[in-house]
Amino acid sequence: MIALTAAFTGAHAQNYPVRAITLVIPFAPGGSTSIVGRAIADKMSELLGEKVVVDNRPGAGGTVGTKAVARSDPDGYTLLLGYTGTLAIGPSLYKNPGYDPRKDFAPIGMIGNAPNSLVVHPSFPAKSVAELVAYAKANPDKVNFGSAGAGTASHITGEYFARAAGIRLVHIPYKGTGPALTDLLGGHIPMAFAPIPASHANVAAGKLRALAVTSTTRSSLLPDVPTMMEAGLAAFDASLYYGLVAPAGTPRPIVDKLNKALRDALASDEVKKQLGNDGTEITPGTPEDYAGFIDKDEKKWSQLVKASGVEQE
Repeated sequence: MIALTAAFTGAHAQNYPVRAITLVIPFAPGGSTSIVGRAIADKMSELLGEKVVVDNRPGAGGTVGTKAVARSDPDGYTLLLGYTGTLAIGPSLYKNPGYDPRKDFAPIGMIGNAPNSLVVHPSFPAKSVAELVAYAKANPDKVNFGSAGAGTASHITGEYFARAAGIRLVHIPYKGTGPALTDLLGGHIPMAFAPIPASHANVAAGKLRALAVTSTTRSSLLPDVPTMMEAGLAAFDASLYYGLVAPAGTPRPIVDKLNKALRDALASDEVKKQLGNDGTEITPGTPEDYAGFIDKDEKKWSQLVKASGVEQE
């Protein structure tokens, strides 16, 4: 029986895929996850010979779409764009997110990482992190910051920043990075933390002012913008990581086939250009590499969540 099952699984994987694959992005269109996910989906469609269809399913800091994939059939036809906000932050932020990042997914491979950017509307008086901190201290609880939603990476990064700087900010949650940036561009909120893939075009056009990036090194897209550490916040690091996962129990031959397609996509000139233009550092690897990283990243962010004192129902 075991031999027959293995033979069936092997044959299934050899023919896979025979129909469209759904890639769930657990956030609203327009944010960094959509930019990265769509670039990967388009190239993998070409490499696999079947369409990889993007399905944006926002809600509850990305946990709605993530939970849906965890409960999907492990047949290789429903995948998830894994993300720091859902696999590293959500499990400790929410009392019952509905999934375990280590047990409920079969990692396929990492895509890359990108730092957040601290961006403000041009009308905001602060032109540096130091000026923002001084302004917020003089106006406690009067400076709003937008995020992609309660419990998202941009939300926790904002809380992390406020705690590190010793200031009090008011959090304004949106249903995705896109809606938050729309309100920021319109001057309805003064500042936000947004991934560079989603913010840099508006910074380059002068529609937003970038005060800092949240990685330990400067971004090639924003070379004149200091890191948070350069701006005076020691050991501040809030980079965001992307990868692909499938539901736990997905046959290993299918995982391997998807990993190869992902790595080939990341090695292609068009994907390198697309992600590079948006400030994403490509970091391909094996399923085991990504599994180890998910474990490490969740431990790091769970500590930040606990330190921030933020918890969602």
